[in-house]
Amino acid sequence: MKIAVGLSGGVDSAVAALLLLREGHEVSGVLMKLWPGPEAEAPVKSACYGPDEAGDIRAAGEVSAALGIPLRVIDCSRDYEDLVLRYFRDGYAAGRTPNPCVRCNQLVKFGVLPAVVRASGLAFDRFATGHYARVERDERSGRFLLKRAADRSKDQSYFLYRLGQEQLASVLFPLGGLAKSRVREIAREAGLPVHDRKESQDFYGGDLDDIVGPGAGEGDIVDREGRVLGRHRGVRHYTVGQRKGLGIAWPVPLYVTGIDAGANRLVVGPESETLRRAAAVRDCVWGPFEALIGPAHVAVKVRSAARPIAATVVPLDGGRCRVDLAEPVSAVAPGQSAVFYDGETVVGGGVIESAA
Repeated sequence: MKIAVGLSGGVDSAVAALLLLREGHEVSGVLMKLWPGPEAEAPVKSACYGPDEAGDIRAAGEVSAALGIPLRVIDCSRDYEDLVLRYFRDGYAAGRTPNPCVRCNQLVKFGVLPAVVRASGLAFDRFATGHYARVERDERSGRFLLKRAADRSKDQSYFLYRLGQEQLASVLFPLGGLAKSRVREIAREAGLPVHDRKESQDFYGGDLDDIVGPGAGEGDIVDREGRVLGRHRGVRHYTVGQRKGLGIAWPVPLYVTGIDAGANRLVVGPESETLRRAAAVRDCVWGPFEALIGPAHVAVKVRSAARPIAATVVPLDGGRCRVDLAEPVSAVAPGQSAVFYDGETVVGGGVIESAA
């Protein structure tokens, strides 16, 4: 097949391209340019979006040269600004904790990028990346199912849960069955120049004031009774469940339990007050079926690094659902995604609207 591989300058996408070449496919590299400039004068934390992007482009070029494949750099910076950064800014300004990576994967990396590559004249049968996840076709339903990676410590299915059937039908994840340690081994054995390159973070935040823009200024930090305990520096700097950076001396550690952006208030309390037993979830998408028609027993992750918790998902009107958790869960943050699993399979998920 003709395969376009999304290169990032890292070891994972490089090995994905190498494995596909070894299988005999015709491989082309594509890299999405996201940073509008200027480039950073000093090194910053490596990330998929940030002012040191030129280093990623150079590394991807070295990988392409080593593999003997062409590389196209596709400028997606305007789409990223419109579809991801604006969502990110608006979410924090409203007191939510948005997940830019989930949105980028659905709309830009597996949406805009392949479409622009095709429009540029490069024909390909499949689009591949170095993500740690798997896709299988269910023979009975004919639907494509997103599944967890073999290496649970690197599994990225949480960030990919919003991919639709058309996207899943055309994507390849060559690393889904491999451990990260084996991927580095393969890169080292093949002499790839990025075999020991540091992993990037998912998102570069930099100065949050610059990224988020003009949000609410300083305001009160209160407890659940409304008593003022201190001052915050802008609600955009905080997320539900956060403990550090509150600047309050108290007999017990305090955590952010709620964000009231309208009143410009941060609500805090002891860890016990962060626990939630249910959540309302909006903008739900589903994998094995078009829509959830009745209660389903699943395991749910409310953050990418969270432990899966047994739960019952109940469908509601308007693409929403209610998630009843089998045990109390801390830091269920509005704006983050709740992703539902049935064993290895991603059942679906949506954006957390509220928690109780």
